Amino acid sequence: MRLHKRYRILLILSLLVLNVFVINGQTQRQLEAKRKRIKAEITKVNRLLFATQKSEKNALEDLRDLNQKISIQTEFIESINKEVDYLSAEILQNQQEIQQLSKKLKSLKKAYAEMIFKSYKSKSKQRQLLFLLSSENFQQAYKRLQYMKQYTLFRKKQGEKIIEQTAIIKTLNDSLVFKKQAKDALILAEQEQKATIESDKKNQEKLVATIKKKEKRYVREIRKKLKEEARITAQIDKIIREAIARSNRKKGNKTTKGFALTPEAKALAVQFQQNKGRLPWPVENGLVVRRYGTQAHPTLKGITITSSGLHIATNKGESAHSVFNGKVLAIQVLTGGKKAVLVQHGNYITTYNNLEIVYVKIGDAVKTGQEIGKIFTNRVTGKTTLIFVLHKETQRQNPSSWILRR
Repeated sequence: MRLHKRYRILLILSLLVLNVFVINGQTQRQLEAKRKRIKAEITKVNRLLFATQKSEKNALEDLRDLNQKISIQTEFIESINKEVDYLSAEILQNQQEIQQLSKKLKSLKKAYAEMIFKSYKSKSKQRQLLFLLSSENFQQAYKRLQYMKQYTLFRKKQGEKIIEQTAIIKTLNDSLVFKKQAKDALILAEQEQKATIESDKKNQEKLVATIKKKEKRYVREIRKKLKEEARITAQIDKIIREAIARSNRKKGNKTTKGFALTPEAKALAVQFQQNKGRLPWPVENGLVVRRYGTQAHPTLKGITITSSGLHIATNKGESAHSVFNGKVLAIQVLTGGKKAVLVQHGNYITTYNNLEIVYVKIGDAVKTGQEIGKIFTNRVTGKTTLIFVLHKETQRQNPSSWILRR
């Protein structure tokens, strides 16, 4: 019987815990996962953008890095605040439930005490026997006997209910203590992050002042870099157009709108398409420092950037990896001896730009995850950055929509 009682208590506690997790747990897990993801992103920013050795200072680049760090730190604080608000609501709910259960327990104990007192007054076997013998007939005696049995059973159930309520209150109290500790830890983390942001914002103000003094020079430098990027983008586009034209000439097609694909290449293109949003990153450890598409310059007003792909900062000595099975379509030599490798996946093309050393040659079959080449490290900034571009035929795609979200 005691075993049965324990099972009942465990069942009630399990249902209580399940109720919390089903109704509230999913949101709490999501908030916690987001906070951990952002914290890992901050660690990555510090490691990839601020731990690199620079041969000379570049206020413009330093400000861009600092802006990215402050942006992620701000997002981290917002995430903490949401989690703290959520825990505060849960703590309040727990407190209310504890109050209600405590009232119920008090009422149960009072009723049980009264019942025990009444039972004590009529406890003697002799009085119970007299109560039965004083019955007018057998039927009445039987009913009185049943009543006595039910009363005894009711007493037992009331006792069990008190034990169950006590166990539930203890569980809620334990949960309340844990949630308060978690909330306090989050508030402390928030305070530490705010102190870091304040320090970074002071550095940000200094950099902005430095840039304003030499703004015209920085604008000229940026425009020169953007012009060079546009030239490289045009070259890549030209290589793809020429490859499309060659594939159609081989097939005897007059149109040059898209690749003339073999059945195997068509199947590969379908597989590539089916993996949209699930492709691996082209680097093992990476941080996006420039998004795809048209965007305002992160530090200079009035300058617009058109990015053909993702600029991904990574560790020095890191290699670029193919994101899918394919064939090396072309290797483009860029300014300063840097290289770009184009890999064809049916009618999709991935480009791995800003390589120092290339490990493949034109026509090579490559596998998912295979190393394509070593990424170039800028000796001035100390940064190691891969430019990852994705095309469907001649149409550029947003690589962020194709690779796994981190």
